[in-house]
Amino acid sequence: MTKTFAWVATAPHTPLERRELQIDEPHTDEVRVRMVASGVCHTDAIVRDQWYPTPLPAVLGHEGAGVVEAVGASVTNVAPGDHVLLSFSSCGLCDLCQRGKPAYCRDFFGRNFGGRRGDGSSSYVGDEGVVSSHFFGQSSFAELANVPARCLVKVPESAPLEMLAPLGCGIQTGTGAVLNRLDPEAGSSIAIFGAGAVGDSAILGAVIAGCSTIIAVDVIPERLKLARELGATHTVNSREVDTLEAIHGITGGLGVQYAVDTTGIPSVFRVMTDALSTLGHGVLVGAAALGVEATIDIGSRLPVGITVSTVVEGDSVPASFIPLLIEMYQQGRFPFDRLIRQYPLDEINQAFADSEAGTTLKPVVVF
Repeated sequence: MTKTFAWVATAPHTPLERRELQIDEPHTDEVRVRMVASGVCHTDAIVRDQWYPTPLPAVLGHEGAGVVEAVGASVTNVAPGDHVLLSFSSCGLCDLCQRGKPAYCRDFFGRNFGGRRGDGSSSYVGDEGVVSSHFFGQSSFAELANVPARCLVKVPESAPLEMLAPLGCGIQTGTGAVLNRLDPEAGSSIAIFGAGAVGDSAILGAVIAGCSTIIAVDVIPERLKLARELGATHTVNSREVDTLEAIHGITGGLGVQYAVDTTGIPSVFRVMTDALSTLGHGVLVGAAALGVEATIDIGSRLPVGITVSTVVEGDSVPASFIPLLIEMYQQGRFPFDRLIRQYPLDEINQAFADSEAGTTLKPVVVF
């Protein structure tokens, strides 16, 4: 066991606590990573608040970036000293992983939300007992984490880890939903519901895809202004106008060919489905509490042949998709850095609060 520290979620709607912990040795398929930075994501907040039943206390965080300190006996893809980004966990063995769909791994929930390894062990123990680890395979709100090798994406040593950290979840979720699942044709129309970090990433994806009509929908004027700067051709403030009428006005009454709901709000999901044109395709990426239901007007939607999909982690294979995003950033085609605000690690609770208030799109805490 090695001494480390972490910011621990202890109860719903309660600030994280800095605690001294002990971390065990990496298992044979794991890598010990010393964190440099971690993004703060909406999913961290909803798990802290127990929308999903990860056992508390828990070390959350799932957009980690750091340096490899040690590797397990069977690890061959990285070595001590390598710089890495961390993404979600998957088994690599089930039929869906084998088909290149690790975001839909048969054991996705257990590996990412269970708070334990498959053998029931946790990496962390404190003075008050066991603390859940392996959140999204990583628990990146800790100085040290034992991470399954499959979660790692090696990046060049020159890569700015403090900026790249959010690529592991939020950024790849929005961009991947557009590029990997929707795959819109150049010249097509798309509506993005929610202009937060995930929504803005979807806008960037739509720009890359060559969509000619990109509609951003939100309720915060400053977010809509940034969405315009990132490439949205139209913006809709749904507090001021009827969203569906506005979208139909922009599209000549046809509706949009593609849409992304990043909010997980049932009423927004309903508007998204109503806004789709004939043979349109809409995707839901925003998380909602277990048991939340939304409606679709099956009477009017059946004749127009729409497709509605749910998308996890941008339908991506992180080991190939994240390097692509980095390459596009280096080419000046993917300015996701405009979404990021950095915080010292000891201001992590302020980062959570600013994210919830909408004043910061993508907080990144720096160790």
